[in-house]
Amino acid sequence: MEGERSKKNDLNDRLFNFSVNVLNLLKQLDKSEISKLFRYQLGKSSTSSGANYEESQAGISRADFINKVRIALKEMRESNYWLRLIAATNDNSKLEKQIKSLIIESGELKKILGSIVNKK
Repeated sequence: MEGERSKKNDLNDRLFNFSVNVLNLLKQLDKSEISKLFRYQLGKSSTSSGANYEESQAGISRADFINKVRIALKEMRESNYWLRLIAATNDNSKLEKQIKSLIIESGELKKILGSIVNKK
């Protein structure tokens, strides 16, 4: 039980840190209209994933838990998409490493959340 709780806390921490790191990236984007779109869409999806996983921890049933994790997974998939779009349109070489790191982390988080959903 303690090991399982520790894994959940680790995932909560990773999702929280992912959100913080994305928000910090978004603050560094230029003020163009396309960056405004990225800030809005990626800001929502990246923070929603962690929030839904956090909410899943208080699920009233296994089905409720899985449903919230499934939403967290969908939001993480969306975050990965927006990060890849930013990478494809990025002109700021200073942000390349940060963007690549977030793409990798979102990919790993997708796999973790997907494995939870598939355990059913």
